[in-house]
Amino acid sequence: MLGEEKRNLRQHTIRMTDRERIEIGGVTDVLRFDEEGVAVDTTCGLLIIKGEGLHVGRLNLEEGEVAVEGRMDALTYAENMGGGKQSFFAKLFR
Repeated sequence: MLGEEKRNLRQHTIRMTDRERIEIGGVTDVLRFDEEGVAVDTTCGLLIIKGEGLHVGRLNLEEGEVAVEGRMDALTYAENMGGGKQSFFAKLFR
């Protein structure tokens, strides 16, 4: 059972409520966050959330969980974009 519990902790899930709250499972790292965007590394790739008035309401990387609140306008998965993380994020959050 312990192996099954570890596998479930890493399962990537998203639960959104009224475009105002999103709970994400399977998060391995939070790479960037500000009021206009949040970038989290998940077991299924990089997830970018764009919106307005965004803030991280709950963060528990041991459990692989993050909750973001604010107005969500877009959710996007990104694969390896090349050119380094800094230039990628500069383009992303323009």
